[in-house]
Amino acid sequence: MLPTVLYIDADACPVKQEVYRVAERHALKGTAIKVFVVTNSPIAVPRDPMIERVVVGSGMDEADNWIAERARAGDIVITADVPLASRCVKAGAEVIAPNGRVFTADSIGMTLATRNLMDSLRSAGEITSGPKPFTPRDRSSFLAALDQAIVRLKRAGLAGETGSTRRKTQRCSLRPHPCGRGQRRTFSKYSQVRALQPETPHPFLPLNLRAALSRKGRGHDNDRCIQETPP
Repeated sequence: MLPTVLYIDADACPVKQEVYRVAERHALKGTAIKVFVVTNSPIAVPRDPMIERVVVGSGMDEADNWIAERARAGDIVITADVPLASRCVKAGAEVIAPNGRVFTADSIGMTLATRNLMDSLRSAGEITSGPKPFTPRDRSSFLAALDQAIVRLKRAGLAGETGSTRRKTQRCSLRPHPCGRGQRRTFSKYSQVRALQPETPHPFLPLNLRAALSRKGRGHDNDRCIQETPP
C-alpha cells in the first residue's frame, strides 16, 4: 500500500514544525508517511528521508497547481488557501487549515463563496477586516485535527504500514539476583519486557523447605520470553 502523503502549502505556513512532529510520531508507530513541503523559494527542512522539499516556480499559483495535480484520496493537504482547498477536497483528499479548521465537501462551497465575496468587496475599495492573528489555541487545534485525520485514514485502510513494529521470541539468560532472591533476566538496552518474577516461597514454611523451593526455581537457564523489538 502507498504511504499517506502530507502536502504542506509551505509559504507563510505557521505549523510546519507541528506537521513534522505528528508525522514522525505516527511513523514510529508503523505508519508509512511522506511529507512534501511545497514552496516558491528554498526553505530549511529536517534532514529526514520522510520529508522532501519541493521548490516550484515563482508564479502566483505554481505551488497550488503542483499540490492540486497530485492530491488524491488518502492524502492530507495543509493549506489556508481556500481555492486550493476546494480543488483538493474535490479530488478526495483531507484538507486542514493551519488553525485546525477542516475543509469538507459540505462546507467548502460556502467557504469558497464567502471568500470570493470578500475578495470582490476589497477589489471595489471596500475596507474589510483581515484574517485573525494566529494563536496558541489555533496551533493546538491543528495538532488535534491532523492527528485525527491520520488515525481516520488508518481506520479506513487508506494508510500504509511500514511493518517495522513486530514481535519476536528470543532467548534470554538468567542470572542469580545479587541479594539471593531468585533470578533476574538480562536483555539488550532497548528491550521492553514484562517482568517475570519467580514465585517467593511462603514465609511460614520451614527453612529447609523454603531453601529447597528457592533452589528449584533457579534451574531454568533456557527460559523464553517475548521481547519488543524497537523500530
